[in-house]
Amino acid sequence: MSKTLFLRLRSLALALLGVLVFHWLHLPLPFLFGPMTALLIAALCGLELKGAGFVSNASRSILGVAIGASITPALLHQLPSMAVTVSLVPVYVALCGLIGVPYFKRLCGFDSATAYYSAMPGGLQDMVLFGQEAGGRARTISLVQATRLLIFVTIAPLALSQLYGLNLYKPVGIAAANLQGTQMLLMLLLAGTGWYLGVKVKMFGAPMLGPMVIASIASLAGVLHERPPREAILFAQVFVGLGIGVYYTGLTMHELRRDVASGMGYVFLLVLMSVLFVYGLSHFHLGDPVSIFLAFAPAGQAEMAVLALVVGADLGYVVAHHLVRVVLVIVGAPLAGAYLQRESDQRKARKASASDQPN
Repeated sequence: MSKTLFLRLRSLALALLGVLVFHWLHLPLPFLFGPMTALLIAALCGLELKGAGFVSNASRSILGVAIGASITPALLHQLPSMAVTVSLVPVYVALCGLIGVPYFKRLCGFDSATAYYSAMPGGLQDMVLFGQEAGGRARTISLVQATRLLIFVTIAPLALSQLYGLNLYKPVGIAAANLQGTQMLLMLLLAGTGWYLGVKVKMFGAPMLGPMVIASIASLAGVLHERPPREAILFAQVFVGLGIGVYYTGLTMHELRRDVASGMGYVFLLVLMSVLFVYGLSHFHLGDPVSIFLAFAPAGQAEMAVLALVVGADLGYVVAHHLVRVVLVIVGAPLAGAYLQRESDQRKARKASASDQPN
């Protein structure tokens, strides 16, 4: 057995142990919180962990089909009512930069590239990749972004339960035994085809967004009229939780004090900003408060999609806003990277010039 396979199996075993412990203790969202907590504890104890790779991507394709199935003609008719809130997403992203970049540079001592890609609420892997190409510290960006996801995935269900009185223990979706076999086969076909085509056209987040696009077409055409079964959604939750926990593998005390602590401070600022957005939009009745809360939570679209499914929020509304946010961040990332690279080159040139000057 190769080391990589051993680490993947050990990480999965710990994730499943987390599920069992959370289920035994009757804690909420055991399939999400159990793996996330178990892997986080293991990482802090110094165990080497590894993500699930192909299986993790397969779980995201399930969520992609679930989201696509929620994009119906009725949702399209609601799009005009979303115009105001969707138009505020660029403002939200800009505020993340205006708040986050100075925070990380001036208070945390990050360089410009690391500060920018740590502050942007985009996909974790995308921000790490772009940040590394721009000369930033990939490990720091990874830990800050993982901390953002970890904290928001933890506090969002608690807020939904305490503030809105939502039940986090109700079954998620319909059991597989109660779904038509043709619909089940269609979902598998859509997931595989969408994932394959997404990779072929080099779509960002292809394992999730590819199936989402294909499934939404099938849903609008009236062919797909069910979401993936309960068991598939729970399966996806396990690997979403596992994926967050493994990012803390090899965490040192120095990283904990510098990177994780910096990420926690930034999350506090994001919470304040998100509360203002949710309160303001809810006050003017621009959407269902729970859906607005999930739409403007600066966490991953996969994680918020899971929570939307759990609490029965408007999944299409939530995902539409997160997609706009992610697209804006992804499109802006290479532009920012080019600017930051020029800034870095100019700074190095000035230092070289200064060192060449006679004393």
